Amino acid sequence: MTAPASVLVVGASASGLATVEALRRKGYEGAITVLGDEPHAPYDRPPLSKQVLSGAWEPARAALRTQDVLSGLDAEFVLGDPAVELDTAARTVRTESGRVLRADAVVIATGVRARALPGQEDLTGVHVLRTLDHALALRADLLASSRLVVVGEGVLGSEIAATARTLGLDVTLAGPLAAPMALQVGPLVSGLLADLHRERGVRLRLGEGVVGLEGDGGGRVAGVRLGTGETLPADAVVVAIGASPATEWLADSGLRLDNGVVCDARCRAAEGIYAVGDVARWHHEGLDRLIRLENRTNATEQALAVAGTICGEDRPYAPVPYFWTDQFDAKLQVHGFLPAGAEAEVVEGDLSARRFVARFHTDGVVTGVLGWNMPKQTRLRRQEVVDGLVVTSTHTHTSASASTQASTH
Repeated sequence: MTAPASVLVVGASASGLATVEALRRKGYEGAITVLGDEPHAPYDRPPLSKQVLSGAWEPARAALRTQDVLSGLDAEFVLGDPAVELDTAARTVRTESGRVLRADAVVIATGVRARALPGQEDLTGVHVLRTLDHALALRADLLASSRLVVVGEGVLGSEIAATARTLGLDVTLAGPLAAPMALQVGPLVSGLLADLHRERGVRLRLGEGVVGLEGDGGGRVAGVRLGTGETLPADAVVVAIGASPATEWLADSGLRLDNGVVCDARCRAAEGIYAVGDVARWHHEGLDRLIRLENRTNATEQALAVAGTICGEDRPYAPVPYFWTDQFDAKLQVHGFLPAGAEAEVVEGDLSARRFVARFHTDGVVTGVLGWNMPKQTRLRRQEVVDGLVVTSTHTHTSASASTQASTH
């Protein structure tokens, strides 16, 4: 396979930048253009809910590379001009400003967009957290507020609640599930996270659905209304109820769009068209099903795989997923999958000391390991997940329409 003469990366994200860097490392010498909807050069997202939001980092520290390093990639960065249309056959992208960009290969790296609550756009003081500008706007509001309600008990909501509490705010975490990150880590670990948040002063109103927002009559949010009819008072609100793949601009492209850009095992959506990062839903050969991962590690690893395919390599992308989260003094790290109903057993450390490694298995097959403040020991047990993945690919067959998603770092 001859490498394409030019590559257009749509999305100046971590996965977009990693694709460019991987192409250059592999010796690709063709023209590369990176199109981004934000005016900022590529930056890292995990620090937004922690170091940037808390003020421990200046915003510039979240930048993934210096300007000198970016210049050394010999790539053209077109920023602040969102893509609005893809002509798949011609491999041409039209932007909001009317610019038309064409390349022999197109890599879609547009990520996801934060979901909103109905009526949210009509009230000031209601935030989502996906971009650097979101983080800066939220921080400014937190510094002027005393009461914060976080809607959504997943990874992002839990991290924001922890960060805001360390800033001294009165924080309430609300959501329909029983404990923080219950969907991501199961009842054993999420129960410990609930204890941690309570001990640090976060009010938990979990297991109750949020049905709407209340205003103060002057256009600013004043509270969050629960399904019980109760209203939680708030000076500011963060909505962290997940995200949707940013594929609206691809509606007329002819690509298959179903919870992301659907791709084959090489992350190829069509001839000369690839997807990478949060927006990509590809066939994982080890699991024999479609999956989409929202985490920082996948952004880099999948970019390397896509760059390899563009350069003529022929290897399926079948990773063992990895994500982490930091909340208060707890660092959680997960290798593999923690499916609903998986049995958890502590194999190292001690739950009561909040320093342990738990192994998760289904029908006797290890699917994942989770460490709480034991990073080295958790990493050493990753091979058990690799072995379990081999068993799964050999002995199980699941529907190719299934989807696994981890909305994490």
